[in-house]
Amino acid sequence: MPSPPPAVSVVVCAFSPERAELLARAVSSLHAQTRLPAETIVVIDHAPALQRWARRALDGVSVVASRHERGLSGARNTGVDEARAEVVAFLDDDALAAPDWVERLQAAYAEPSVVAVGGAVLPAWDRARPRWMPEEFDWVVGCSYRGLPERPGAVRNLIGCNMSFRRSALDRTGGFAPGLGRDRSRPLGCEETDLCIRLAQAEPEAVILYDPAVCVSHWVPHERASVGYFVSRCHAEGISKAAVARRCGRSRALESERAYVRRTLPAGIGRGLAGALGGDRSGLARAGAIVLGLAATGAGFASGSWSAGSAR
Repeated sequence: MPSPPPAVSVVVCAFSPERAELLARAVSSLHAQTRLPAETIVVIDHAPALQRWARRALDGVSVVASRHERGLSGARNTGVDEARAEVVAFLDDDALAAPDWVERLQAAYAEPSVVAVGGAVLPAWDRARPRWMPEEFDWVVGCSYRGLPERPGAVRNLIGCNMSFRRSALDRTGGFAPGLGRDRSRPLGCEETDLCIRLAQAEPEAVILYDPAVCVSHWVPHERASVGYFVSRCHAEGISKAAVARRCGRSRALESERAYVRRTLPAGIGRGLAGALGGDRSGLARAGAIVLGLAATGAGFASGSWSAGSAR
């Protein structure tokens, strides 16, 4: 007789009263699941006004204040502390889970070697997608990007907006690293990359599974559709990758990025140039954006590496 699917606790972290309506929509998407989560935990990251609103306005959830340092890592660790189910899943406060999200997560854990599961994050643009924006850089707005697996398969790390872990794996690795994870003033991210790398180092046979069918949509506000945001976010990503490389070693921290730079980005430039030759003027802009994004990310990595070296 097959084992019953594992119970899932869902953690949603929030920090801004301005995003209260988005948070309510995220919670509603969890109430509409084909299989309901065992519990939904809303963690408020040092925002008392939002916490008061959430306790009044959100039904069927547990609202708790972050007990750790300000920022996403501390908020997520608070959610892990509160969670009681075998699997702990994370959904961003500005994302909507597909109706079968929990059910598909549960099914993916049927294989005992799978210790983490995530899936596709589709951009929900506040306005039309910028024609200059290359799909290879959709990670800039927290979404799946061209170059990720198109079928279920093992990956190095998951996307923070849509990921889950066996509770036992989180306990063994100590959760998300303090000092990583975005807050209101700090650009560092990649806390999910750091966690997944440490998990794989602790359990070399463990599988971190990316399944595009495990799907959420992620709201992208208009202000993030600018070239300025694109460049600043790429630069911040480079700084974050330098921090992960210091913690986990360059080889593992940059393994996926090397393949991305060698194969995905040249192919994207080629597609953009081919489009321009075919009459699509925005194709040239997309090719240029790929070059610009790579340069900004590389500059951020160099800056983060140099700063760490100078501090020693």
